[in-house]
Amino acid sequence: MTKRTKKVTLYDTTLRDGTQAEDISLSVEDKVRIARALDELGIHYVEGGWPGSNPRDIEFFKAMSKEKLRTARLASFGSTRRPRTRPSVDANIRALLKSGTPAVTIFGKSWKLHVKKAIRVSLEENLEMIYDSVKYLKKRVDTVFYDAEHFFDGYREDPVYALKTLSAAEEAGADCLVLCDTNGGTLPFELARVVSEVLGRVKTPLGIHAHNDSETAVANTLAAVREGVRHVHGTINGFGERCGNANLCSIIPALKLKMGLDCLGTRQMRKLRETARFVYELSNLPHSKHQPYVGESAFAHKAGIHVSAVVKSPETYEHIRPELVGNHQRVLVSDLSGRSNILYKAREYGIDLESDSKVVRSVLRKLKNLEHQGFQYEGAEGSFELLVEEALGKREKCFKLLGFRVIDERKEEGKAPYSEATIMLEVNDVVEHTAAEGNGPVNALDKALRKALERFYPSLKEVELIDFKVRVLAGAKGTASRVRVLVESGDSTDKWGTVGVSENVIEASWQALVDSLEYKLYKDKKRGASPRG
Repeated sequence: MTKRTKKVTLYDTTLRDGTQAEDISLSVEDKVRIARALDELGIHYVEGGWPGSNPRDIEFFKAMSKEKLRTARLASFGSTRRPRTRPSVDANIRALLKSGTPAVTIFGKSWKLHVKKAIRVSLEENLEMIYDSVKYLKKRVDTVFYDAEHFFDGYREDPVYALKTLSAAEEAGADCLVLCDTNGGTLPFELARVVSEVLGRVKTPLGIHAHNDSETAVANTLAAVREGVRHVHGTINGFGERCGNANLCSIIPALKLKMGLDCLGTRQMRKLRETARFVYELSNLPHSKHQPYVGESAFAHKAGIHVSAVVKSPETYEHIRPELVGNHQRVLVSDLSGRSNILYKAREYGIDLESDSKVVRSVLRKLKNLEHQGFQYEGAEGSFELLVEEALGKREKCFKLLGFRVIDERKEEGKAPYSEATIMLEVNDVVEHTAAEGNGPVNALDKALRKALERFYPSLKEVELIDFKVRVLAGAKGTASRVRVLVESGDSTDKWGTVGVSENVIEASWQALVDSLEYKLYKDKKRGASPRG
């Protein structure tokens, strides 16, 4: 690594590039809340959007003028002046200044293909557009970043001209020249070579802005930093157009923990997972379980030999301590489990088991048998905890099923089917017989079950069914195949998963629903609350 400053500036473009991703649409309030979260995380620059392109971004900058950011500086984004237009009258340039941000980022063309085909001006006029725009803005704004769009493609075609575009921005006073791999097609070894050559030709600090079309955006960013770049662009969770942008949730820990570079404080780093999940939530997207560093599965261990090792020494199968990025170690249970998995999970639940305990062997044997049948406990830890309690002889049956019936009937063509469930069960020698309607057979069964039990266990009113998944297990029986139902439930303090398996989807759903409610009652009893109200 070159002997330059070890401080790396983080520039987040989630609120502009990130919102260009398919399926993402943020309101003004969403953007303000994310900007606050990025500020708390310790990001140095937050790019808020393009004020000259849409009313929402204009409203965002107005809203942000009332916010007091502690760490971050807000940046607005736009393009160089239009051809044959002075910067002072260019609508885009005027909008950038009106946004009132202390930093402005403008992009210009580095690739002759775009100069000739996209904006259709001469090569010389393109250089003038870059120079005029940067110089005009620099006289009026504290910090001006220049994004050299498609720089690596332009450099590949004509390195001399690509460098001239950088020189135009440099001579005009740009504070940083950001090399953009806009099409995301450059590979790390190519990018490192180009960055090294450019560093020898310019005096202005360089930045890197990488897209992920070749799945190399993070690698390209780190390669650029290794060459001496100290200004890094990216988005939270890698959100962005097409295949996304460089993922700051992977870049930040790599810079700090692996390359020893100063970018965030230790306490701020611990907010990384929390911030990633917050942005997923406001974007109304499911969290990526397998995302490095911050994903739910990033430090999850399933194979028995792995678990045995990490219990003794976490670094055997963990490249960093998960707590450093706000994550945590998890041990999964499955047919690949060994005794270490069972012992680890038991300790998690506050159950003390010895490794040679008959209970451990019993749970392990039953677990492998059930998973062979199609049960899966990775996403159903509520069911697994009840399984351990049963092996210990401590599981209490809250009720006895006497029978249930589910009717699913369509009375008229073109109208939704009618679903009704009738259930009879016994609680402490008291027989409860009730029925409920639902928007489907499983929903009707769920309502009938709750209706029957809530009289005896009022705390069940707190339980909310969050997610319901049905998977047809591999087989050649077609509609007679075995199915697995995974249910995620929650109350005001916790979430838990339960599972059921059967050739009958109603029976599989019943198993998962019963486990869900029994786990709630077990959990209440464990913390000393009375489930009977």
